[in-house]
Amino acid sequence: MKRLIKNATIVNEGKTFNANVLIENDSISKIITDNSEVSNVDETIDASNLFLLPGAIDDQVHFREPGLTHKAEIYTEAKAAVAGGITSYMEMPNTVPNTLTQELLQEKYDRAAEVSLANYSFFMGASNENLKEVLKTNPKKVCGVKIFMGSSTGNMLVDDKNTLEGIFKECEMLIATHCEDEIMIKQKTLAYKAKYGDDIPIQYHPIIRSANACYKSSSMAVELATKHDSRLHILHISTEKELSLFSNKLPLSEKKITAEACVHHLWFSDEDYETKQTLIKWNPAVKTAQDREAIIQAVNDNVIDIIATDHAPHTLEEKKNVYTKAPSGGPLVQHALVAMLEYYHQGKFELEKIVEKMCHHPAILFQIDKRGFIREGYKADLVLVDLNNPWKVSTDNILYKCKWSPFEGTTFKSKVVKTFVNGNLVYDNGNFDETNKGERLKFNR
Repeated sequence: MKRLIKNATIVNEGKTFNANVLIENDSISKIITDNSEVSNVDETIDASNLFLLPGAIDDQVHFREPGLTHKAEIYTEAKAAVAGGITSYMEMPNTVPNTLTQELLQEKYDRAAEVSLANYSFFMGASNENLKEVLKTNPKKVCGVKIFMGSSTGNMLVDDKNTLEGIFKECEMLIATHCEDEIMIKQKTLAYKAKYGDDIPIQYHPIIRSANACYKSSSMAVELATKHDSRLHILHISTEKELSLFSNKLPLSEKKITAEACVHHLWFSDEDYETKQTLIKWNPAVKTAQDREAIIQAVNDNVIDIIATDHAPHTLEEKKNVYTKAPSGGPLVQHALVAMLEYYHQGKFELEKIVEKMCHHPAILFQIDKRGFIREGYKADLVLVDLNNPWKVSTDNILYKCKWSPFEGTTFKSKVVKTFVNGNLVYDNGNFDETNKGERLKFNR
């Protein structure tokens, strides 16, 4: 199959330019910047007035399968991701059962091969008891090891200091961490429960899960990584205070300690709790507008390396419980790219910066093989977006299995028009071609 994308405005590797792109089978064959003709093309797509981006790579999602499929499934959430311009994802281990053995990890890969429209990788989970199992993980075939250094599902809170020392000392893979101090959070929770019972007002969530709790845990992770020369990636930075732990002195490929910002911490602030209530209850919590603006600046300054989602669906019924029973997390993969493109329209991010943080940097940071860039010989994971096609998020166009979004009612100026995964036109103006499934990501390690 030869497919030609003509007259596209390409955003790639810090530049924006006009070109034609030839896709042959699953890869980019030629990037044509002159007027030369291409013969024997099976399909030509006119991309006039559209922007062609590399497919976004989301390094943190929770697709809830196995065990929590009343909330989401690999099939439904990967489909929503593709509609949002995300062509590859890395999924977290706090499913049921927790992904704490190589056998359970392989079962997730087998399931994704059957149903996922996007490319995929799955993190190996760490607990206080499974270090030997963690060390069996193949770094060429698995994105990384996930440590919850804060509250999590099931047996996944790693709070034993000897275990943490062992993982950071012995694990040669990338270690991704959720950092919040559990003891500080429990103390605050008990204090507010004593005053309000289970129905704690949601505005206290960022006080219970405080900036200090985040910093204490993140600084411990950095200390361990520095001590053992580990490869550490701290997920979902939510506070200005934590930014002092990271640096922009080295190019990303040489950094041993990196950080991620999530869309919800870039978009919402504690001022939004009044209207959004528990719909924007996340761990770590959405904090102040000052924290949000500092994180935006850190993304622009390359102190923070990646923009991701932490897509974590729950049913609307679950989210509408009282504070102590309402779970944390929300769905984001369908709307992450267009939300960041909204920040382009507002002058907060350049297009090249969005592509860098959502496409290039995840590929570099995780050493993904031949993805994340528009380059000849690379896999044809591509997204065509219209920057001037306003649409409103509503239940009619939400694709998540949970059927709600914290962005419901928001009008975005930009729209994902077409998404290619491995050269296949999987999403086309609201229509899906599910003939071909995504591929397992490979890593150059």
